[in-house]
Amino acid sequence: MRAEYIFRILRTAGLLFALAGLGTPGALGAEEKEGVALTVYNQNMALVKENRFIELKQGENVVPYTNVAAQIEASSVHFKSLTDPNAMQVLEQNFEYDLVDSNRLLEKYVDQPIEVMSKQDHKYAGQLMSYDDQHIVVAADPKGGPVYMVRREDVRDITFPKLPAGLITKPTLVWRLTCDKPGRHLTNLTYLTNGVNWLADYVMVTNADDTAIGLSGWVTISNTSGANYENAALKLIAGEVHRVVPAMGGGGGEGERKLEETKPAPPQFAEKAFFEYHMYTLQRPTTVKDRETKQISLLSAENVPAKKVFVYNGARYDKKVRVYMEFQNKKEANLGIPLPKGNIRVYKADVDGSLEFIGEDEIDHTPKDEKVRAYLGDAFDVVGERRQMQTKRIDAHTQEQTFQIKLRNHKTDDITVMVEENFFGWTEWEITESSFPPTKKDQFTVEFSVPVAKDKESELKYTVKYVF
Repeated sequence: MRAEYIFRILRTAGLLFALAGLGTPGALGAEEKEGVALTVYNQNMALVKENRFIELKQGENVVPYTNVAAQIEASSVHFKSLTDPNAMQVLEQNFEYDLVDSNRLLEKYVDQPIEVMSKQDHKYAGQLMSYDDQHIVVAADPKGGPVYMVRREDVRDITFPKLPAGLITKPTLVWRLTCDKPGRHLTNLTYLTNGVNWLADYVMVTNADDTAIGLSGWVTISNTSGANYENAALKLIAGEVHRVVPAMGGGGGEGERKLEETKPAPPQFAEKAFFEYHMYTLQRPTTVKDRETKQISLLSAENVPAKKVFVYNGARYDKKVRVYMEFQNKKEANLGIPLPKGNIRVYKADVDGSLEFIGEDEIDHTPKDEKVRAYLGDAFDVVGERRQMQTKRIDAHTQEQTFQIKLRNHKTDDITVMVEENFFGWTEWEITESSFPPTKKDQFTVEFSVPVAKDKESELKYTVKYVF
């Protein structure tokens, strides 16, 4: 369902004011005042809800409404009087975005008189014949000449007699409407825009033996929508909201917070379930400027139990053994709140107390009571080796294969390596023999927990029977 149909339904049902969160028709309440509310989705879009006073006269009015987002979805716009909804009827709605810039001015002035002043103080006055990225062509007399070709890099000033009709300095919504109650009206504007995005950035700091972590979360908001949102009531929606039309490109740039030695500020967002998503509401107004990346503290937790996990999948990564940090998002672990998707950067303190970067990963939306596993890199001192030892055909649809996996630990500590083996493409499979107990993770994956003593080698040998 397209956005315009959604808003028509809401309008018919009289529910759009509840969606906007800025009041309902009738008596003016505390929320029915000038101001803006911004709900940002992590899909490069936002819902803008703004109340603004305007003066209306009796009868027909043409109302320009500036300072709206340049990336507005015009079909999602809804405009209404809160002072007296029945006294105003919108006849026509237009979004004007033919903005002034040098090329648009030159385009409008082809065959019209202009003056070009060079950096060497030479003035070329006459009719603009043509222009491109390299030159501007001016004819003092279009019939008899002379004709001047001025390099654009040499141009200091261009003088135009006036601003051509149709060009504006800011994106503008224009309504043609009728009003039965002249005077000052508090109006409500609601629209969707692209170019506003948010994601979560997490900083994890492990303790000396990698058994506990400190975790801080930051919200990173990027705004390239073409509008400022002053003192906005800010909400963030975490989840994948279905859109019929894919979001436009641009915006959503990733910001990276510099690691600070200071403790992060207390959490400033109130979190709650909202439909099948999660909503994070900032407990104070904030300004989100155009072309700005803003970061706000989301959470802070200390002494979260964690563990380092070694994983070897020889068929996929050859000899590399991957290293993960893993923790449970539970209340008992000092967390237990929905974690929005985002980048997680991991640090560890050196003996001198300074923090050193040891890896980063991206986590998905993680509900409470679920596990978070962040891939940090490959172990330097742990090596795996995988070999297929034999293949035995039992009948036309069944065969057996035997694999040998060796793990060498050159560290000074004993470790355990989780060995993953995948059996894609087989109708059925079964581990018939193995030197370590197998655990079936899913339809295509089995896992073995293999202890490896320091400076020692461990061997896993197993046989699998396939049916195809």
